[in-house]
Amino acid sequence: MRTIDLRGRELSPADMLAAVPRATQARAEALDAATRIVDDVRDRGEAALREQAEQFDRVTGHAIRVPADQITAALASVDPTVRAALEEAIIRVRQGSAAQVPAPQVTEIGPGARILQRWQPVARAGVYIPGGKAVYPSSVIMNVVPAQIAGVQQIALASPPQADHDGRIHPTILAAAALLGVSEVYAMGGAGAIGALAWGVPTIGLDPVDVVSGPGNNFVASAKRAVAGVVGTDSEAGATEILIVADESADPRLVAADLISQAEHDEQASAVLVTDAVELAEQVAVEIDRQAAATRHSERVRVALDGPQSAIVLVDDRAMATAFSNAYAPEHLELHLTDAEDAASAFTSAGAVFVGDQTPVSLGDYMAGSNHVLPTGGQARYAPGLGAYTFLRPQQVISYDRAALASVREGVVALANAEVLPAHGEAIEARFTA
Repeated sequence: MRTIDLRGRELSPADMLAAVPRATQARAEALDAATRIVDDVRDRGEAALREQAEQFDRVTGHAIRVPADQITAALASVDPTVRAALEEAIIRVRQGSAAQVPAPQVTEIGPGARILQRWQPVARAGVYIPGGKAVYPSSVIMNVVPAQIAGVQQIALASPPQADHDGRIHPTILAAAALLGVSEVYAMGGAGAIGALAWGVPTIGLDPVDVVSGPGNNFVASAKRAVAGVVGTDSEAGATEILIVADESADPRLVAADLISQAEHDEQASAVLVTDAVELAEQVAVEIDRQAAATRHSERVRVALDGPQSAIVLVDDRAMATAFSNAYAPEHLELHLTDAEDAASAFTSAGAVFVGDQTPVSLGDYMAGSNHVLPTGGQARYAPGLGAYTFLRPQQVISYDRAALASVREGVVALANAEVLPAHGEAIEARFTA
């Protein structure tokens, strides 16, 4: 990993953003490619999906709409230990998601005048589950459970066909779908799947959805940008990111392990350590070399850690570390600090914050009860992670009686005339004239 030394510098917010390690060229290239793929699916439907499956997944002639018997068989054959873990994760994510549905609120503006604030679920959601370098049944839970808690009635799930499974979706992903009662499942992957969910593909019985959600690589994240405005999307959960803020009390072994845990996702994964403790930084670098060499996906980890998106960042003090983290706005933020609980409130921009060295990102990936579909690429400065609210639309329902309308009659007419929109005022007056 490279080292970025920011010590002794006075950095403006713009300077801090410029110092953030990002693989910007890879993201730009992904957007161009993803847009072409999405447009191809919009224009040619199933034919485009089949060509993409052959090109990217090495699969031909497969059933894109997954037959019900494949889903049933997957659940029957899943390892009992894995099934138990999935069931426990479902319980925990349901609990965590339930808090994200606001209760209706009625505001009494005055006698006979009220506004009801309600939250309506979308009718139809499309959830994407990656399936390239790893298998993500946990992502089935993280996407489907919030949609169900929100009250979505129709959920379509897409995941790549697997050459190693004769063009079928990985059976553990299908088993997770079965546990959640999802029966509309499509074997299609990458940016093309996002386009298919957004535009619909009549020949395989896929109707367009209202919201598309789910994690993926930079191509999947870019595809969401390409369909934004056609459908709603969650934030762009692209190649994973972890930023660890650590002080001299941190255990370099644990810091290194957590950086590597996210680097194993993908060669484009970002792993960043921010610290004011030079000795710790040196010890973490040594631990990374040792642990990365021993892990199963060592080559993938090495590429990610050596990439421009990963670094050890040296800062002067806690204030500078906090400012850097908030500028970076990581997907996952870990605080390995002596006062982590008290310090957490200052770290305002992150997809999810993991407080203390006994709360690793791996916990959030599976069993914390929080959601692991989170914004990347700095979007945590303004966008939330996936939750029940992703599938909800706030609506105001306004109700005035005649007396309440009369009480604001003069004001409405005055403002309408001031804006040179007299018909607005006339619509009010029509209710008080014969």
